[in-house]
Amino acid sequence: MVIDLLNSHSSVRDYEDVTLSRETVERLVSAGQHAASSHFVQAYSVIHVTDPAKREALAELSKNPKQFLTAGAALVFCMDFRRLEAAAALQDEKIVYSNAEALVVGVTDTALFAQNVAVAAESEGYGICYIGGVRNAPEEISQVLGLPEGVAPLYGMTIGVPKFRNEVKPRLPVASILHENEYDSKKYEEQLPEYDRKMNDYYLSRGSNRKDATWSGDMAEFLKAPRRMHLKEFLAKQGFKFE
Repeated sequence: MVIDLLNSHSSVRDYEDVTLSRETVERLVSAGQHAASSHFVQAYSVIHVTDPAKREALAELSKNPKQFLTAGAALVFCMDFRRLEAAAALQDEKIVYSNAEALVVGVTDTALFAQNVAVAAESEGYGICYIGGVRNAPEEISQVLGLPEGVAPLYGMTIGVPKFRNEVKPRLPVASILHENEYDSKKYEEQLPEYDRKMNDYYLSRGSNRKDATWSGDMAEFLKAPRRMHLKEFLAKQGFKFE
């Protein structure tokens, strides 16, 4: 069942030496295209990186060499308004995407598209991992991939035949995520400490990379300071200026 597949997801970082064929990648991307899209703008593109030199550059710039150099396929998902500019030009019109709503539409469309690709890949027995490290050097990666104005890389994804699968991380309880009629923050006082205990047990007992940690502790450390502050300037250079 699809729900069982979704509930079994875990990131894969160790792959067998098996290259995905172009036909396989195209099939997965085609499935991704059937995700929902705001007003059907389809504001996304994906770069399938097969050139060894470009993979090397991507691995170094994203600081994810193991992933990009060993996976069966390496993809970079991009928010894309360049194609929409071309479509408007056919009608002798110009579009405006230097606003917050366009950014939300582009990021959301790209995320839905990428997640469809991920689920399609996992449905065929492949493993996947999202690579947010693409945003470590978006300008340099854009140069490597020849991305024009109106296009911005958001994240990578590696796909391949897993050497092994990690245990599934326990998610927050549904009661913490699902609110009825209005938002309820009081419930966190009881639910989050219990979730911390559950995550601590998981971290201490999992098969690899064991650590003595909690979810709230990790999140507090991760979010206590701004990250990747260069993104605002990069997005402005690509035409997302929020004028």
